[in-house]
Amino acid sequence: KEDYNMEMEMKICQSCGMPMKEDQYGTNKDGSANSKYCCYCYKDGEFAQKCSMEEMVDFCAPFEVEGGRCKTLEEAKAGLMAYFPTLERWKE
Repeated sequence: KEDYNMEMEMKICQSCGMPMKEDQYGTNKDGSANSKYCCYCYKDGEFAQKCSMEEMVDFCAPFEVEGGRCKTLEEAKAGLMAYFPTLERWKE
């Protein structure tokens, strides 16, 4: 039951989809925490990677396989291509 509550409160990076703990939040220009994006995607008020959604998918797919969430890179890429458009950074 405790785990369930933690899951509910966990933020998801709106750029790469990574579940974030507070110490993984990105930073705004003034150095304050930004709970919308992770520290890998967002630093000092701007995106760390100037990339397209497809480039982000290519970058993130190996982590999906490594983490055991997908069996192949192709499966990971297909899943991320479907998921990323739901994230704030990639919404049309």
